[in-house]
Amino acid sequence: MVDASRVAITGLQVFQRALATTSNNVANVGTEGYTRQRVDITTRPSQRFGDGFFGSGARVSSVQRIEDQFLNARVQSSSSDVARLDSYLSLVNRVENLVSGSQGGLDSALQNFFNSLQDLSNDPASIPARQVVLSNSDTLVARFKDLDASYNDINREINTRLRGDINDINSLTSGIADLNKAIVEAKATTSGQGVPNDLVDQRNVLVGRLSERLAVNTVELSDGSINVFVGGGESVVIGSLSRQLSAINDPANPGELRVGIEVGSSAFDITDKITGGSVSGLLDFRSEQLGEIRNQTGRLALVLANEFNAQHQAGLDVNGSLGAQFFASSTPQTLANQNNTGAATVTTGITDFNQLTTSDYELSYDGANYTLTRLSDGVSTSAVAGPFNIDGIQVDIAGAAAAGDSFLVQPTRNGASGIGVLLTNTSQIAAASPVRSLESTANLGSAVVTTPEVLDVNNADLFDTVEIRFNSPASTFDIVNVTDGATIAAGVAYTNNADIDFNGIRVQIQNQPEAGDVFTIERNTGGVGDNTNAVALLGLQTAQTVGGNATLQEGYGALVSKIGTVSRQTSISSQTQQALFDQAVQARDNVSGVNLDEEAVDLVRYQQAYQAAAQVISTSNILFDTFLAAVRR
Repeated sequence: MVDASRVAITGLQVFQRALATTSNNVANVGTEGYTRQRVDITTRPSQRFGDGFFGSGARVSSVQRIEDQFLNARVQSSSSDVARLDSYLSLVNRVENLVSGSQGGLDSALQNFFNSLQDLSNDPASIPARQVVLSNSDTLVARFKDLDASYNDINREINTRLRGDINDINSLTSGIADLNKAIVEAKATTSGQGVPNDLVDQRNVLVGRLSERLAVNTVELSDGSINVFVGGGESVVIGSLSRQLSAINDPANPGELRVGIEVGSSAFDITDKITGGSVSGLLDFRSEQLGEIRNQTGRLALVLANEFNAQHQAGLDVNGSLGAQFFASSTPQTLANQNNTGAATVTTGITDFNQLTTSDYELSYDGANYTLTRLSDGVSTSAVAGPFNIDGIQVDIAGAAAAGDSFLVQPTRNGASGIGVLLTNTSQIAAASPVRSLESTANLGSAVVTTPEVLDVNNADLFDTVEIRFNSPASTFDIVNVTDGATIAAGVAYTNNADIDFNGIRVQIQNQPEAGDVFTIERNTGGVGDNTNAVALLGLQTAQTVGGNATLQEGYGALVSKIGTVSRQTSISSQTQQALFDQAVQARDNVSGVNLDEEAVDLVRYQQAYQAAAQVISTSNILFDTFLAAVRR
């Protein structure tokens, strides 16, 4: 009977622990990261009595966390993907609102600017019309500058958020290392048999939060600790030790931060190895979108300034002077890598604005050859020395470079910030042509001369009076500089509507001239009402000046369309990934989460078992008392 009591007592102890574990599950139903626990009950070794073996009760062999490592890994991976897309999408939406908004975008400002040029061409002498042109040009320039300032703000925000995420990562890895130490120490007190489940749950919560910052891989060791790896194999936690990440300046582009990991007293750059998490979202947006968007906007500003200036300088202002530069413009930016050891200097100029791309370039030197690489697609050109001519730019090299030196070439990066309006007075707007063409009233033929086109405003003889005189027969003509009496060309064969070039000017004569007909090209004195150059300036609205295949407004429309497409695609990907994450969490919780209905069933089951064990003890006591009473008689 004594043996029966002992067996029942083991049952009481077992079911008491089972009830406690179930109660703990219920109490932690709302605790973040809590994993459902289960008591594993096994039989005690049986004992031999006489010719047989009798059971000696039950014992608790372990308290297990109910989990599926595969499902945990799915949740962790999906969490990284969701965080990356959320971070990426928030920045894409910011830029989309900037470029497509009526208040901050360029489209309406460009249209208003060209509308004012249309009004000026209709009434070139109108001071109010000229004032509107200046006002709208100021507005257009302000839009360019505001956009670039906003891009800079976003870049600074990315740097700030990177620092914040890196600080969080360091705090989390330090916490994981501390918990590793506590788990190993706790497990050692049970000779390696028991596991401090609550500490493991706390560590898993930190790993989950870490995976929201960047993708991680974990490896569990036999002592209960885990090693954590990021960036394709870089360890950030090894047992009870953690390695710190840091925000480091990009030596090639100091305005951008990169991610480094401590190696001794220095930091090793792992930026290009990072995947997943909010850090990856920030870095990917900056490299895939922000740089190109800034370059696209800058290219538009550069093309506008160059094309408009060239045409404006081919006109005549109210004061009778050749047009000045209308817009200020920036020059390409070239940055020497801060780790360079050589003495070379690199300068970049633009040779053809129509060929400009939206890419940056890297010039590197290996000790024998220079290589210029277009970073957008990796296409490269190598040579022993410069200059390099590619995509409308010329890269010149002076001085001696050292092996390993590199330079970042950004032809259009500062275009939007560098544009400005140089004119200060309406009289400076060159709406008229500097020269005009006249037909002699004595002409007998039906020929007419076109409005002169200025090819070279710097030609010293531009304003000289020139006559085109038809000989007899009228199949040839002479070109005579009336100002100095010199014959520019004699006996030129006449072809209807053919180009006739002289003194930086081009005209055409159309129809049939007669012998003695004279056509005069002279300075456009008093041509305030002439709209020739205003019409030419307005023509830039439809000229394919961007990349040789798009107008200014089409170029900007392509920018808006591209970022809109990226926004939609990223939004769809984000929604899809969120759904996958929710499914992964649900699958994990089905295994590891606390189900109150199941726990209620377990409570009843263990309670009944506990009561049964207690009844066994009570019965054993009654029988034992009966036995003692019988012996006393």
